[in-house]
Amino acid sequence: MVKVFIDGNVGTTGLRIEERLSKRDDIELFTLPEDIRKDSAARKDALNNADIAFLCLPDAAAIEAVSMIENPNTKVIDTSTAHRTDPNWTYGFPELNEEIKNSLKNAKRVAVPGCHASGFLSIVYPLVKNGVVPSSYPFVCYSLTGYSGGGKKMIAEYNDANRPQDFEGPRQYAFAQMHKHLPEMKKIAGLDQEPIFAPIVGDFYSGMEVSVPLFGKMINGNKDDVLNCLSNNYKDSKLIKVLPLEQNFMSASELSMKDNMIIYVGGNDDRIMVVSLFDNLGKGASGAAIQCMNIMCGFDETKSLNI
Repeated sequence: MVKVFIDGNVGTTGLRIEERLSKRDDIELFTLPEDIRKDSAARKDALNNADIAFLCLPDAAAIEAVSMIENPNTKVIDTSTAHRTDPNWTYGFPELNEEIKNSLKNAKRVAVPGCHASGFLSIVYPLVKNGVVPSSYPFVCYSLTGYSGGGKKMIAEYNDANRPQDFEGPRQYAFAQMHKHLPEMKKIAGLDQEPIFAPIVGDFYSGMEVSVPLFGKMINGNKDDVLNCLSNNYKDSKLIKVLPLEQNFMSASELSMKDNMIIYVGGNDDRIMVVSLFDNLGKGASGAAIQCMNIMCGFDETKSLNI
């Protein structure tokens, strides 16, 4: 039995992980009672007695949790922003390349990608890696997410009967171009500069639609080359499909409560539109964390996932 501790199981990511793993008979899942879940001594004891520790915490608390671990056998899966660009941590997106997936099998420290970053990197990483798009390309990214991505506070705001009227329409944010996912988007994709990033929250619980437009004259290929590159990169993936974009409308909530991802390639050879569709709490958070755990423990990577 693999002993699994969730530090921060009251937030949206932790709750989803706990719900999925509670049905397993091959792990021993434990959390701390409400009255001691923030107690340092209790947390330290739990962290050091776990085979796998999920950190579903703010950045500072995640860094603190890691500092408490003295047991060399405790493996950590951090869902915060704190360690995503740390070279000593494995980036938890196994489909990007075989090196990452193989590294996960023996990793002791794993940083789960950000939700917006997952969609962006699923598109951009293979294109840059294979030379279809140069690393100097001036990327622009639009990302539409459900309000659960903002955590318990935002969920309460959207569910409030007296919420402001402007909550009924999509709301763009992070206009200063300082969003916390930008550093990992640049580093992991191997870009010369951070993209212009436009995140948008909508009046729906969960789901995500990340769009990256490309000008054909500025890349090394056409729409078919983009489609073929992405298809080849994910041809063996159990969770990611690549399809031509044929419909006129797409719902960002289409894969709500799912843990898989679909990448669509549309447009024409002059103006190509690539869209990554998934759940911000699935492949964008809890589902990705569980997938990493499965690989680290030698289980089927899709176990407990909803695909």
